[in-house]
Amino acid sequence: MTDAAHALCGRSTAELVAAAGERRDRGFGPRVTYSPKVFLPLTNLCRDFCDYCAFRRSPRDPGAHTMSPDEVTATVARARALGCTEALFCLGDRPEAVFPSYRALLAGWGFASTVEYLAWACQAALDAGLLPHTNAGILSADELARLRPVNASMGLMLESTSERLCERGQPHHRAPDKRPAVRLAMHEDAGRLRIPFTSGILIGIGETETERVDTLVAIRDLHRRHGHIQEAIVQRFRAHAATPMLQAPEVDDEINTRAIALARLILDDEVTVQAPPNLSAEVAPLLAAGVNDLGGISPLTPDFINRTYAWPHLDRLAADCAAAGFTLARRLPIHEPWLRPEFVAPELMPRLAPERAA
Repeated sequence: MTDAAHALCGRSTAELVAAAGERRDRGFGPRVTYSPKVFLPLTNLCRDFCDYCAFRRSPRDPGAHTMSPDEVTATVARARALGCTEALFCLGDRPEAVFPSYRALLAGWGFASTVEYLAWACQAALDAGLLPHTNAGILSADELARLRPVNASMGLMLESTSERLCERGQPHHRAPDKRPAVRLAMHEDAGRLRIPFTSGILIGIGETETERVDTLVAIRDLHRRHGHIQEAIVQRFRAHAATPMLQAPEVDDEINTRAIALARLILDDEVTVQAPPNLSAEVAPLLAAGVNDLGGISPLTPDFINRTYAWPHLDRLAADCAAAGFTLARRLPIHEPWLRPEFVAPELMPRLAPERAA
């Protein structure tokens, strides 16, 4: 099967797109989904240094910020009033491991760790009527188990299984949490814990198409072992100011289209393929290549990972989808096939049932 996946690299873009579109149509039909969300960057402090990242900060950097408990409760209340259903918690990796001032800040609020604060924040979102989805970087199996009862789903972009990208001079050289073995281990832990999980690839950071296929095959194999990968994101690199990769070339639309089509053809049928619509000029090519989901879109908060790329207006997005032959529909942060006791913590099922019926 791996050889068959790699053989796809020899096919033309038109062939890949046609085959991927047909497979998406068989599995999902003319319905494309999105999640109405609020983006909560609980902290942008991070111990890693990825050469492309415009999100991470150290405590004394301009823009460094950790949301206070009052900010969290006020934001989730506003989000619910605006019709959001998902609370996306996104934060840097292990800031307490390297920043004493951050540890002191948490202690002043009564929290011993980021995970303890995150669990509180997820409960605050639940209390406001939102369903949390957490992407907190690398977490241990014990930490995942602690967060499972307060999260409808969780995620970690695998990004790439290429060890080459971790070598000196490559974008992951100063990011120990981006080592493929570390990220694969967390995917395995999430699978064993039956957590509905979002993974994905990051394209345009110096990887080859063969390496993209390697990463997609790894995601597919994880899902076949555990059945927990609900969606895979194909996210294109965008250059940002004040990062080492500011001058790095971005992938063109054809490379992006090929990566999406490869994802649809390699991953199992039930796994959703997602591409962020704010990172591409048009949505139609994404849909043609096999996308069936456009991710979270917020009426309240920006995309804090790619702040210079605004969310599309929902009316315009719906019209663009319709022009391409698709209907845009809301979804929950947990996808429908995973809405069953095997994958939902008992504490969460009563909260999911009303949202599912809405």
